Amino acid sequence: MSSKWRKGFGSGLIVLTVAIATACYAPEGVLQVGAEAPSLRTKTLQDVGGDFSRITSYRYPDERMYQYSLDKAIEQGKPIVLEFATPGHCTVCDKQLQMLKALLKKYEKDVIFLHMDQYQNPEAFIAFKVRGDPWTFVIDQDQKVRFRRAGRMLFGELDGVINDVLQGKG
Repeated sequence: MSSKWRKGFGSGLIVLTVAIATACYAPEGVLQVGAEAPSLRTKTLQDVGGDFSRITSYRYPDERMYQYSLDKAIEQGKPIVLEFATPGHCTVCDKQLQMLKALLKKYEKDVIFLHMDQYQNPEAFIAFKVRGDPWTFVIDQDQKVRFRRAGRMLFGELDGVINDVLQGKG
């Protein structure tokens, strides 16, 4: 293997990686911070007769993430952490949902956590104009998007965002 070949191969990998990241996480058109979150009917665990396989591709779902339709969650007047993740084909999504379960435990009285799987709630992906996943949105009690991010987040990052929204700083 020549060094010229290695250099060319490495450059090709970088270009490919950038192209994939751009295709999955390009923010153009995605619902912006400050916008009103769309209120729409999404599937709940009750809608699918308690069958998790009909609402998520996540291996270890937490029923608390599927109790409310987005429109009903908005009516509760609490902040919402809305996660777009399809762990059936996305290992990053799987890790993101594991982290959310830990935050849900911490904030379950004050914040509603919702998970949208693109296979089961594609209308939510369309309404928020997201392509690829994971995407995290934090919506305040007044239905305004206060935070959005593509890709995986760390516990401390999202914990800080949730605290800010709860204190009216978001």
